[in-house]
Amino acid sequence: MRNLKLLQTLEFRDIQAPGRPQCISLRTEQSTVLIGSDHGLIEIDPVTREVKNEVSLVSEGFLPEDGSGCIVGIQDLLDQESVCMATASGDVILCNLSTCQLECVGSVASGISVMSWSPDQELVLLATGQQTLIMMTKDFEPIMEQQIHQDDFGESKFITVGWGRKETQFHGSEGRQAAFQVQMYESALPWDDHRPQVTWRGDGQFFAVSVVCPETGARKVRVWNREFALQSTSEPVAGLGPALAWKPSGSLIASTQEKPNQQDIVFFEKNGLLHGHFTLPFLKDEVKVNGLFWNADSTVLAVWLEDLQRGENCTLKTYVQLWTVGNYHWYLKQSLPFSTCGKSKLVCLMWDLVTPYRLHILCQGWHYLCYDWHWTTDRSSGDNSSDMANVAVIDGNKVLVTVFQQSVVPPPMCTYRLLLPHPVNQVMFSAHPKKSNDLAILDASNQISVYKCDDSPSVDLTVKLGAVGGNGFKVSLRTPHLEKRYKLQFENGEDQEINPLKFSLITWIQEDVFLAVSYSPSSPQSAIHHLTVAPSEADDEHRQLHISSSVTVDGVIISLCCNSKTKSVALQLAGGQILKYFWESPSLAVEPWKNPGGFPVWFPYPCTQTELAMIGGEECVLGLSDRCRFFINDTEVASNITSFAVYDEFLLLTTHSHTCQCFCLRDASFNTLHAGLSSSHVSKGESLRKVERGSRIVTVVPQDTKLILQMPRGNLEVVHHRALVLAQIRKWLDKLMFKEAFECMRKLRINLNLIHDHNPKVFLENVETFIRQIDSVNHINLFFTELKEEDVTKTMYPPPVTSAVQLSRDPDGKKVDLICDTLRVAMESINPHKYCLSILTSHVKKTTPELEIVLQKVHELQGRTPPVPDAVSAEEALKYLLLLVDVNELYDHSLGTYDFDLVLMVAEKSQKDPKEYLPFLNTLKKMETNYQRFTIDKYLKRYEKAIGHLSKCGPEYFSECLNLVKDKNLYKEALKLYPSDSQQYKDISIAYGEHLTQEHLYEPAGLVFARCGAHEKALNAFLASGSWQQALCVAAQLNLTKDQLADLGRTLAGKLVEQRKHGDAATVLEQYAKDYEEAVLLLLEGAAWEEALRLVYKYNRPDIIETNVKPSILEAQKNYMALLDSQTATFSRHKKRLLVVRELKEQAQQVNLDDEVPQGQESDLFSETSSVLSGSDMSGKYSHSNSRISARSSKNRRKAERKKHSLKEGSPLEDLALLEALNEIVQSTEKLKDEVHNILKMLFLFEFDEQGRELQKAFEDTLQLMERSLPEIWTLTHQQNSATPVLGPNSTANSIMASYQQQKTSVPVHDAELFIPPKINKRTQWKLSLLE
Repeated sequence: MRNLKLLQTLEFRDIQAPGRPQCISLRTEQSTVLIGSDHGLIEIDPVTREVKNEVSLVSEGFLPEDGSGCIVGIQDLLDQESVCMATASGDVILCNLSTCQLECVGSVASGISVMSWSPDQELVLLATGQQTLIMMTKDFEPIMEQQIHQDDFGESKFITVGWGRKETQFHGSEGRQAAFQVQMYESALPWDDHRPQVTWRGDGQFFAVSVVCPETGARKVRVWNREFALQSTSEPVAGLGPALAWKPSGSLIASTQEKPNQQDIVFFEKNGLLHGHFTLPFLKDEVKVNGLFWNADSTVLAVWLEDLQRGENCTLKTYVQLWTVGNYHWYLKQSLPFSTCGKSKLVCLMWDLVTPYRLHILCQGWHYLCYDWHWTTDRSSGDNSSDMANVAVIDGNKVLVTVFQQSVVPPPMCTYRLLLPHPVNQVMFSAHPKKSNDLAILDASNQISVYKCDDSPSVDLTVKLGAVGGNGFKVSLRTPHLEKRYKLQFENGEDQEINPLKFSLITWIQEDVFLAVSYSPSSPQSAIHHLTVAPSEADDEHRQLHISSSVTVDGVIISLCCNSKTKSVALQLAGGQILKYFWESPSLAVEPWKNPGGFPVWFPYPCTQTELAMIGGEECVLGLSDRCRFFINDTEVASNITSFAVYDEFLLLTTHSHTCQCFCLRDASFNTLHAGLSSSHVSKGESLRKVERGSRIVTVVPQDTKLILQMPRGNLEVVHHRALVLAQIRKWLDKLMFKEAFECMRKLRINLNLIHDHNPKVFLENVETFIRQIDSVNHINLFFTELKEEDVTKTMYPPPVTSAVQLSRDPDGKKVDLICDTLRVAMESINPHKYCLSILTSHVKKTTPELEIVLQKVHELQGRTPPVPDAVSAEEALKYLLLLVDVNELYDHSLGTYDFDLVLMVAEKSQKDPKEYLPFLNTLKKMETNYQRFTIDKYLKRYEKAIGHLSKCGPEYFSECLNLVKDKNLYKEALKLYPSDSQQYKDISIAYGEHLTQEHLYEPAGLVFARCGAHEKALNAFLASGSWQQALCVAAQLNLTKDQLADLGRTLAGKLVEQRKHGDAATVLEQYAKDYEEAVLLLLEGAAWEEALRLVYKYNRPDIIETNVKPSILEAQKNYMALLDSQTATFSRHKKRLLVVRELKEQAQQVNLDDEVPQGQESDLFSETSSVLSGSDMSGKYSHSNSRISARSSKNRRKAERKKHSLKEGSPLEDLALLEALNEIVQSTEKLKDEVHNILKMLFLFEFDEQGRELQKAFEDTLQLMERSLPEIWTLTHQQNSATPVLGPNSTANSIMASYQQQKTSVPVHDAELFIPPKINKRTQWKLSLLE
């Protein structure tokens, strides 16, 4: 659905050269044009408008002086740096334009009618006057000469085996004799010049020749291959014309055919058979086709036509028509009328070989024209609901308009057609936001027709309905009507004759005001014109648009785009510079467009499509080049964009990777757009979706979610881009338009939780509005069934920009319960009978389904006698309920209500066999009420309720209750059911205590036993737990004898010693066993020196001091000295080894810095013999190997951990093992301070001053050694490396790389604590000043 729009026009008028021009060729490398005339050859530069070279063939004798000579072909030869020319007299001439030297490389006595070079310039074909073809190499060495007329069909002659012969076919009304009719050959057309025509296929493997057969007088097309072997001959075609053009892509050969009532362009296959056609908009004998020309990419076919003489006074014209094909329909996109007399008569035309849409035209009056077209989609640009999303397609004198707001009609069909008197060249929709459906049409006669869409009742005969019409259908479409026509008025009447496309880039900006661009014929300048209607002609039927004001711009304007909201116009020059034009300003100023930084904007490459858009509050120019490069201002953000469109606050793009991306421009920036478009990973967000290969954007339907895409073959596809859908839904929800949002979400499978999660506070405040708008029980139930606790705005549909408004959410996270309760209250207040099923759904969908309440409500429906309007019967409600809940679950819940009527009602609706449930229900009915409920609860496995009912059944059922309590571990619940002074309470407590004892929970068991009075069991439990105070309290209640109490004390003391509680054990022995001597020994064993002395003096036994206390103190002093010596030696050894390991590791890092030792698990592939590999290497290795033994026993895992931090020299993580060992030594030494302080006091007390000083000095030296070594062992660098995060939200690629290169090691998380130095508390007073 694209049209050809004129990009720029280049004119070179009145070229100063002798004679009449005859043919044209291009020099692509020099960007110059070669023109052959009856005097010679000239080379012109159309940009600088100067003649660069002029070579006379008359002076050299190759052309006669009287001007009767003719150059039949020109070809620029790149390899030979010369130009090859052929004259009608038979000379083939090489001309070196740098030296202007001529060389005749060959001559044909009979003359030359055609010279045609192959596309690769390896072969040249000459058609001679003797009706022969001569093929030569590029060095003009003859290969072969053959007759142009051949009797044979060719190598590709069809083979028939007799099936389906013409004689056996059905011939309809013509009868059987039609099978034996002799083919009648028609002679060539009257205006045929009988000259042969030659065309090559794009790859140079085949060429076709169209000649008039001397026997039949009709034209035939023969196809030859590169080796000059005839391949095929065309089937007989009546009225075949001379024009011939082989499509560069190689599929079809175009020619012309005159039929009884029409002129057709027909297509031949390589085998000579016809394959398709289209009809020219002329009658028979009205025009003749002078030539057909395919452009370089085979998308446009140029047809050169000329009026035939019909009368003496009629004005004859020549036309250049541009045709394109889409969906198997041929569209006439451009029509350029020229005069057939005077200077403006066409001599020749050709497409550019490099730029596909550039057409070169040469007129007889030495006037050269160059047109550049590009593809554009003409669509209405409004963004409010009044815009109908119109797209206009030019098709000759018709404009096919499709209204996508109301229907999607695939081309070539349309919603309606606008019929014009002349072929259309350009369509403009109004730039006014509220009149975007109005359109103006420029036709080939330079007349602008304005169509307006309003409520006019008049019927316009120029508007015809398309695919939406039909018999008996009422059309709700508002079609436009022809409002008025304007005639473009030129300042110079000659301009229209010489250049039919004088004005380009016409834009409709206001009522009766148009902008247009024209180009200077003599200099690289452009002019912007304001075209307005003279006030005197405002009501005249023949209105004319005059140039009211103009602004001249230095440079060639190639695109123009305007923003109707900001009233600004952006102009793009051929060099890429962007200018801003203020069309509302009185001075009509043009100034450079500047980016936010204040610098002028230049596109690095010319862009064929430009748009204006607001990005982050700044108005920016968006451009797309023909090489798929996409620019925002002067920044290239992507290089794979095939099409784009700006709609409201969104930018939509299609890419070569077959995706469609959508970006919100409101809060976007260049960086975010660039990152979103250049990211190699496929995002899973709402901004990207896959589309069919080659899709291009046609339009976006305003205030809707539809995005129209066109496939390469021409058909349309409507997609609902997730970003557009969610944006529209959010707008509807903000406006409380719940119905529109719900319908869209239901149709496009958007999770309905978004209705609440978008703004929970607003939704909960407007639930009544929601219910009244939806007004459908089924839809409300659908909303309930999709509810879940997840916040979809954080998971499935995150907003493009985080909202600054903090939306209130339920802190308990019970979203579903809150919505169900709120909606249920609203429905009950509006109409509880109508919304009965929805109310039931709200109970069922809660986090804990309230099935009992639901069943009770269904039961109430059954008992309702007078029917209520809109009410639901109990049977319907139960049937619906079974869709939501499993029938067995519902049966169980109904049984749990103890209502047998309800149970029967549910059971009847289920698939259960009555033989299964009726006996069970009958048995239950015969039971006592409490036992009946107990049986039901036990059946439903509701054991807590079951023991509650069983406890009310009497003491005879207690044994059954106790067994159930033991079986289901319901001791705590059962204790609440009986008084604490009852026997049942005691029995349950004893059972509870025995259960805890089995679980080895001895202390809680003892407490339970003690509480219920089972003191013996309590004593055993406390003994097992080591709770000596509780045990002795229970023993007192048992009234034990002194001997029994002493034995109990000794038993307790033994258990306490095992637990290293020497003080508690001594207390028990002294107070209950009356054995103070054993108590003193235990205190000495536990280093409780002061408590031991207290007992010695309490019982007046000073002899024990000499026999036990002093020897124990001295022994302890020796042990401490030995321990300190060992700790100091080990500490020094580990410290020394750690420094060596670190030095080796740093050396290894320097060596491996360039080699990049592989990191992580891949390290297993390399040698493990080195003892200096980095921690990250080995941690990755060991974590990998440990995963293989993770399923083994914990013993093996501990063994692996010990192996991992091995102190063995050369082990991979030796440095970590050394740090761990040093840390343990420092912490154990720190813990000795209190013990050392206590023994120092005893040494001083008993006059062991020397031993005390020795111990104090050794301990002080050890602590000082460790304090001095801490900064060396736990260095600042290692601490920072372990603490500084390499990754994080504030990190960049450079910072991560720098951190990686700097440290080259990363410690696993569980080893990071080793790099934190241990703390030595200097405030602890352990020294004894008396010993100093």
